[in-house]
Amino acid sequence: MKRSPYNLSKTTLAIASACCAMAASATAQQTGPSGPEAASSPVQPSQAGAPAPDNGSSTFQEVIVTATRHSTSLLKTPVSMTAVTQEALTRQGITDVRGLSGQIPNLQLGSAPNGSSGVKIAIRGVSSNDFTEIGNPAVGLHVAGLYSPRPQAALGLLFDLEQVEVLRGPQGTLFGRNSTAGSINIIPARPEFGNRDGKVEAEVGNYNHRQVSVVQNIGINDRWALRATYSKLQRDSYLNQSRDFYAPNFPSLGITPALDANGAPIPAVDQRHNAAIGRDRWYNNKDEYAYRLQSRLKVTNDLEWRLAYEKYQNDGAGDISLKDCRLAAGTPYACPGSQWDITINTPGEMDMSIGTVRTGLSWNINAGNTLEYNAAYATQERRQIIDTDLGYQPVLSDLVNRPGTSPYNDQATFTTSSKYVSRVHELQLRGQVAQVRYVTGLFWLHEKNAIDFGQDYLANASGTYGYPTYAYLYHQTDRQADSKAVFAQADWTFAPRWTVTAGARYTRDKRTDTNGEYYDTRTSSDRGIYFLGQYTPGVPGTPGYQPFNSTHLLPGMGAYYGLAGLSPTLVPQVSNNAGTWKKATWRLGLNYQATPRDMLFTSLSTGYKAGGFSDVQNICANGLNGNCADRPPGPHYTNLPWEPETVTNLEFGYKGRLFGDKLSLSATVFHSRYDDMQLTGGVTVGKIIPKIPCSAAEPYCDVVVLYGTTNAAKSAMSGLELEGQYRPQPGTRINYAYGYLRAKVRSYPGYSENRDISCNIRTSAGAPPCVRYTGTDPALRNLFPVDITGHDLPNAPRHSVRIDIAHDFELANGYTLTPWLAARWQDKMYFTLRNLDTSHVSDAEPSYGVVDAALRLEAPNGKWHVEAYVKNAGDTISKNFARVVEPGYVLGSYNDPRMFGVRVGARW
Repeated sequence: MKRSPYNLSKTTLAIASACCAMAASATAQQTGPSGPEAASSPVQPSQAGAPAPDNGSSTFQEVIVTATRHSTSLLKTPVSMTAVTQEALTRQGITDVRGLSGQIPNLQLGSAPNGSSGVKIAIRGVSSNDFTEIGNPAVGLHVAGLYSPRPQAALGLLFDLEQVEVLRGPQGTLFGRNSTAGSINIIPARPEFGNRDGKVEAEVGNYNHRQVSVVQNIGINDRWALRATYSKLQRDSYLNQSRDFYAPNFPSLGITPALDANGAPIPAVDQRHNAAIGRDRWYNNKDEYAYRLQSRLKVTNDLEWRLAYEKYQNDGAGDISLKDCRLAAGTPYACPGSQWDITINTPGEMDMSIGTVRTGLSWNINAGNTLEYNAAYATQERRQIIDTDLGYQPVLSDLVNRPGTSPYNDQATFTTSSKYVSRVHELQLRGQVAQVRYVTGLFWLHEKNAIDFGQDYLANASGTYGYPTYAYLYHQTDRQADSKAVFAQADWTFAPRWTVTAGARYTRDKRTDTNGEYYDTRTSSDRGIYFLGQYTPGVPGTPGYQPFNSTHLLPGMGAYYGLAGLSPTLVPQVSNNAGTWKKATWRLGLNYQATPRDMLFTSLSTGYKAGGFSDVQNICANGLNGNCADRPPGPHYTNLPWEPETVTNLEFGYKGRLFGDKLSLSATVFHSRYDDMQLTGGVTVGKIIPKIPCSAAEPYCDVVVLYGTTNAAKSAMSGLELEGQYRPQPGTRINYAYGYLRAKVRSYPGYSENRDISCNIRTSAGAPPCVRYTGTDPALRNLFPVDITGHDLPNAPRHSVRIDIAHDFELANGYTLTPWLAARWQDKMYFTLRNLDTSHVSDAEPSYGVVDAALRLEAPNGKWHVEAYVKNAGDTISKNFARVVEPGYVLGSYNDPRMFGVRVGARW
């Protein structure tokens, strides 16, 4: 029997029925206003740990949100969402959006593992793992309601905000671009007329943590106000970083280090960047600042103009992946020290700045209708260096299994320059006519991006001993994206308490590449081309042959120096491509305001993310004489195009207050269909004639796997989300959140294992074996197919829960003492579709829990406060990303260890 794409489980239906029963019970007790005018009544508590002062009350504070592009009360907004206040962000030590991971139901965030400084955001299992200028996120990031296109912007400091709004589920109508999973809207605090309030917050903690934030509001009069804010964050690294001078020494294999004049071993690994630096410059440090200047002018009683400039600067070393020492224990790759020990020959450097100008005009046409125009111009520039091999070196058994290959690892990644320029415009007309509340608008985004990005693979398992494996450089000077959309949505209260919603958006996306160049030393027959003619190792096995070492690596060689570091004889592969995609997305909804305090809602909505293409590459470039085995002789080029992905989501929800207004509850059950899922990574595109015949240990050496994106899987997600606050007595606040998520692959016939895990370790690791497809299906040619139907989607723990409690103790003379305790736990989650989880090799993170605590003393009227805090009190070690690497261990991006300190603040 064929199942409907919206076939909800019995559990899901039972929960939905329970929500209806609660609302029905409340209806028997209360009656009140309904319809659009009821949506802004003060009903909702602060969420996600917000400890809003209650002044001795056991009732809730109102939170106004903008999820419908109108200002509405959170508990009367028929959207699955969470609002997090600035006070909650500060108390939880959240300085960028990554800190929200696990705090909100079915939201996971992590650091990009590839040196791009991007942030991976997953909502309900929908995410993107392409953080480059080619890709697009699956969660739309907005600042002040305007779209921010590059994932690096998520690293910006969160400071002086009204709140952060997280919308779950596709937002393809009102937020549109790249919101297939949901949307995060960062809303800065606005200048206030008529006051000159200000505040300062300073913080010190372990690892030499220092942070300060200053806010000054300048209400010049009742028509013009300014606001200036500044925030700076510095922290030493929590890693134990040492310098790498490795030289391989395996006498039994005839491999010994070269010696200097004093008889000391000469390092084989690159020493050109290996400077002595302090802990404040080690990887995983913090060195950031940001400021924001705003003006708000009431030109007339009906016309308001807003102007803001915001600057963010990150001078840290960047984050780095680490070997998972728990998994490596008991293997040849066991860590000699602690989880936080690394050996580096390329210290991290990052210089990233984001400057943004935002402006807006709001015109109240009449009492019920407003015309608003908002625009943003942003420039993001970044230079970054990262050590890619991390000092992890092969062991003797690895080399025995692959004779003649490089006996050590030495790799580094360089973004020598990048500049991303974006312009965003949005025009909205919104208002209310009779019983219809509406919003309609036009959207336009234009990006122009340029980047020089390269890697030096001086030595690794696929390289020949004595020669650099390869170096490559992407020199992209003109990569543009353009997106235009028209949208409209209306809420019609067609009967008392009943409101129906209908909305649609039509989007046209276009992308172009002009004269983008890709250089790769592997396309040359000269194996020593990296040395630019300044050194020749000779021929292995002949007299005079000398494998290169660090003394042969001179300034001016390699991708670090951009085009100047590559041989002028290299011929680039040039990208001149264009693509256009169009899509209509829509939303239908129905909500029933059972009482002024209880609402039931349902919606069916869609989201869309545009297609794209990669840089042009020659499939046959690394074959013998540049030839493929499955194509005619000569070069064959591809830009690996992919199509749009879509998400269709059905959900039922309840929002309300129960038990005499002591408990607030937001409950949602949902089911989503995820089609043409875009996956970025290794894409099998052909078969070459190998220069050296494949061995039994590496039968896939003739398979061409290029880095790109493909439309791979069809998936389905179902789940439950609960959150709210309980106030059992005046002064006590208990916030809670729970997420259940079942995100599974429905179909992926073309999934293939590749060289991520070599055939040597697959059997011992429990991974699918290396079995090449030998059938007649052309779609599976050259693949090592594996059936992953039923596997979990990445970043989708089955269960997650958070609870925190705070109580205000009123002391003498108006002082307040507030202890705060928070705990969260999440289930095991995978980071790839492989779903491999064995005792020593795993792409999963086991279930774990974290406890935070704080104690705050506040002066009368909130004039000053002092607070002691601890984050991750149990010093839990946990990852937010992981991947299995050759020759058989796991690299992961880790969450912070235990952090503690004291913060003080004052208001005036």
